[in-house]
Amino acid sequence: MKEPFVNRLDLFVSNTQLIKKAFAWKSGQINRLAALLYTAQNKTIDTEAIRDSNELIKSSTGLFSTFRGNLSVCIAALLSLSGDQKTLLSDTLAVYDLLKEHKLRASDYLVVAAYQIAANSAADQHQRIAERTRHFYDSMKEYHRFLTGQDDYIFAAMLALSDLEPERGAARMEQLYAGLKPEFLSGNSVQALTQVLALGGDSPEAAARVLALRDAFRLRGIRMDKEYTLSSLGVLSLLPADDESLVQDISDTHDYLRTQKGFGSWSITKQELLLLSAALVSYKSIEDVKSGILTSALSTSLTNIVIAQQTAIAVAAASSAAAASSASH
Repeated sequence: MKEPFVNRLDLFVSNTQLIKKAFAWKSGQINRLAALLYTAQNKTIDTEAIRDSNELIKSSTGLFSTFRGNLSVCIAALLSLSGDQKTLLSDTLAVYDLLKEHKLRASDYLVVAAYQIAANSAADQHQRIAERTRHFYDSMKEYHRFLTGQDDYIFAAMLALSDLEPERGAARMEQLYAGLKPEFLSGNSVQALTQVLALGGDSPEAAARVLALRDAFRLRGIRMDKEYTLSSLGVLSLLPADDESLVQDISDTHDYLRTQKGFGSWSITKQELLLLSAALVSYKSIEDVKSGILTSALSTSLTNIVIAQQTAIAVAAASSAAAASSASH
């Protein structure tokens, strides 16, 4: 691995340790996501700024608000990285209410969907994009009534921010789903994968690239086709890098992080570590070609996809941990 990337990995490790100290009561997965958000921008984590944003969330919401839930530290981290926390939080809360008016249910997923819309569109577009989010959600549900749920809110919002039409986008996802589902076990994960691929454009080679990448990873004994990591194959397939380079980079990143404090097998599962490795390699690839092949629009889109994907998995893990905790009591 080249020195600049090793330095980035060291920054991620350092950021993870800093936020763990500052928010020790939050789950490790949530803290690692916040650390990743700062590392993506090549910044040392600012725990005071995150605390300030967290206090801003508390002062702007009710005691039982979802904004104070599992993802509060991640939302606070995103706000702290923006130039104007108050305006962005105000816009996010307003979009959240708009989405609830369109009968989407209060949840951690809806918080992130609202943030994505507020952060990536002008205020005068929020109503239209909230309507499109509901439209995308309904279009997905028409094809997969039992697979489509609250965990699809984030990608529904991201699709709404794109220039895709809901019916056409849902039909494209269904076409991809039909081709990919026989290859993988989890229908829900395949749906998330098709959402990523739909955001990446209309390439007829999309499914074939995913399968080629899966096979390249398997040859190295790496399973990126499991439930939590499958959508990562979609992100990686959108990058203009060859399969062998991506596999090598992710393998090296995983192995390097595994040796670092806080990243041993007792602290973090192999699947989450692969997910984080894929995200870090994706950011590196995006930066490598920002001025060339990738347009800034696709670069932003890929960054948001990585955030959405990590968030969905962090929420799922936090929710299952909470359910297990309440069951044990």
